Amino acid sequence: MSYDAVVLAGGAARRMGGADKPALRVGGRTLLEHVIAAVPDAGRVIVVGPDTGLPGVTTTREDPPGGGPVPALRAGLALVEAPQVVLLAADLPFLRTEHVKELRAAGKAVLIDDDGREQWLTSVWPAAELRGALDGYPGNSLHGLLGPLDPVRRALPGRAWFDCDTMDDLEEAHMNVLTEWTALACKELGVDPARVDRDVILDLTKEVAHGVARPAAPLTAYLLGLAQGAGTAPEDAVARLTTLAHNWERATTETLTDG
Repeated sequence: MSYDAVVLAGGAARRMGGADKPALRVGGRTLLEHVIAAVPDAGRVIVVGPDTGLPGVTTTREDPPGGGPVPALRAGLALVEAPQVVLLAADLPFLRTEHVKELRAAGKAVLIDDDGREQWLTSVWPAAELRGALDGYPGNSLHGLLGPLDPVRRALPGRAWFDCDTMDDLEEAHMNVLTEWTALACKELGVDPARVDRDVILDLTKEVAHGVARPAAPLTAYLLGLAQGAGTAPEDAVARLTTLAHNWERATTETLTDG
């Protein structure tokens, strides 16, 4: 069955200080781009919100703008042509194509999170049934609209339900990207991931970037890796480098003064 995707992207993001949340980046992509990448075979991708400027995306707005999820869904559904609709939020960094396929296979399904709660903005519906439910619906609650349609409730691996409502959520998404990258890089280099203390390295590079210069941070990590591989790094190498970064400004000042 062919499908269209409706992505709701017009929220006010009050818990993020009114930031353009769909445009925030995680792992080299915006949150919206992560979501769109999960529906590569959609007939149409309809984003309800500000104009994205993304190729192959149809943009529309609810009336009035910022009126809530039900008016936004109504506006997006008006442009749907396929018999099946994938309804998504615009801030799902962990959503993947396989998650959408699993939901679509059920025909009418809603994702549930680890606590068993329905995530209505990660769901799949027959377009005709959704139009019928919207027709004359006076409320603004997705639960009130979609709950009575009795969808299959699906739990899927990978935290596809995780959305970025706060800056802490965004930071968690960044850290998840680092975890995935570390695992892939270790596999490529033949390094045991258990030997990589990611947080210690991140703290070190943060100190070097702040105390010395931003380009010095990856260079320092590389030099530490060379020393570790050659067996010449002292046991307290990270502590020594951190202290060196802390004292960098004073050391250079003293050098200039002595000169």
